[in-house]
Amino acid sequence: MIEMLPDMPEGVSGFTVSGRASGEDLRNFKPTMEKMLQGGEVRIVEVIAPSYEGFGPGGLAEDLKLGFGALIRHHSAFKRIAVVTDKEWAIHTLQALSWMVPGEIALFRMDELEQAKSWAAG
Repeated sequence: MIEMLPDMPEGVSGFTVSGRASGEDLRNFKPTMEKMLQGGEVRIVEVIAPSYEGFGPGGLAEDLKLGFGALIRHHSAFKRIAVVTDKEWAIHTLQALSWMVPGEIALFRMDELEQAKSWAAG
C-alpha cells in the first residue's frame, strides 16, 4: 500500500509504503508522481514502514516502469530523496544503488522522520 504523508514542508512530497506494494498500488500512485514532476523540482520523503514486505503481484514491474520512466524523462528534476526506514535490507540496497539516483539521497531511521523532512526541504 502507498499512502501520502500529512504535514510535509512546502515543496516536499511524502509517502509511506507498507504491506506488499502491488502493481495496482503503483498504477494508482502514478498520477501523484506525475503531479510531483510538474512542480519542476522533486523533493521526496519516502517512508518504508516496518510492515513493508516487498512487492506483491505485478509490483516490481510497475515500480520499474514508473521509476525508470520518471528518472529518464525528468532526471534533472530530482533534487533530494530522503528514505526513512529501519529495515536493514532496504538500507543496504539503497546504499548499493544510490549512485543510480539523480540528485541527493539520504537515509534516515524511523525515529528521524522530522529530520528527513527538514533535509528534503533544504
